[in-house]
Amino acid sequence: MIKIPELRIGNLIARIPIIQGGMGVGISLSGLASAVANSGGIGVISSVGLGLLENNSGKTYREANKIALQREIRKARKLTDGILGLNIMVAISDYDEIVKLAFEEKVDILFLGAGLPLKLPDGMTVEELKKTKTKVAPIVSSARAAKLIFKSWDKNFAHVPDAVVVEGPLAGGHLGFKKDQINDPEFTLENIVPDVCEAIKPFETKYDKKIPVIAGGGIYDGEDIYKFIKLGASGVQMGTRFVVTEECDAAIEFKNQFIKCRKEDIVIIKSPVGLPGRAILNDFLTDVKAGIKKPFRCPWKCLKTCDFRNSLYCIANALMKAKIGELKNGFSFAGANAWRVDKIVPVKELMDSLVREFEKAVLKYKPVLNM
Repeated sequence: MIKIPELRIGNLIARIPIIQGGMGVGISLSGLASAVANSGGIGVISSVGLGLLENNSGKTYREANKIALQREIRKARKLTDGILGLNIMVAISDYDEIVKLAFEEKVDILFLGAGLPLKLPDGMTVEELKKTKTKVAPIVSSARAAKLIFKSWDKNFAHVPDAVVVEGPLAGGHLGFKKDQINDPEFTLENIVPDVCEAIKPFETKYDKKIPVIAGGGIYDGEDIYKFIKLGASGVQMGTRFVVTEECDAAIEFKNQFIKCRKEDIVIIKSPVGLPGRAILNDFLTDVKAGIKKPFRCPWKCLKTCDFRNSLYCIANALMKAKIGELKNGFSFAGANAWRVDKIVPVKELMDSLVREFEKAVLKYKPVLNM
């Protein structure tokens, strides 16, 4: 019998090996994450910038971020008993506080990206890390980065992460690649995944545990899932496909932009945080490219690397405006295959279709996998 393999991360078992990527600002909140978890995958809330969506009532954005995130985690818990993850950017200014909040709220798994998580949050001990039931999965873009993180944890904590997500250059949002690497065949996800699998093998042996590798960035259908599992991944991370679902927490205008965009509308931009990013071209980005400044007052320096004094716009504010449908004042990050989506569907319908496509791929390419 053909059956898509489960994804096991320690004692967490996802019936379908799909992790919904964490998408900020406010794109993947409790609504989307709980729907994915209820459908057998791992649903992920994005922690970045939630304070911008709040009526602060005199609170600082740092305080508002914690209040909003705690509310979303608890709301999601009421909506599902499935696996819930939280995506946290290492580069955010309140990283330590958000990580500690996630542990306090007993989130099932943390996905740590946009930087290398080499240190524990201030005030957290190694013993606390080892005792927590919350799993940790760094997001990397190379075997070198994975090896650096695992070696550091091994040396300093006598402990290693529970999984690792490998994000390739076809992903949406900020990319962990230089601009000239994005289209370089050497840096394709197909090349990076086996290298990362090989890099963490010594740590699997030393700690006597399976450390699943998750492939992400540009994965679109069930055949892609099949391909990366064949290459050694235990599962996949997908973001763009979940934007155009009924349960996605973004405004309908945001979702419709994905449906209407053409292949040539998917562009690489230079972000104010100093990284290249992939987004859907619109009038806002056209103005920015022409050097037109979008007036803003930095609400707070939410990302450590943001050069807000010399920036033409506030990226956090632009992403927040897009989330609520004000696309004239913002833009949408998107994966390289965003132009392929053509309709909004329920999460369960999307998950079911991905499983069917995987099963067809098994038949198409058999004998290949020993499952």
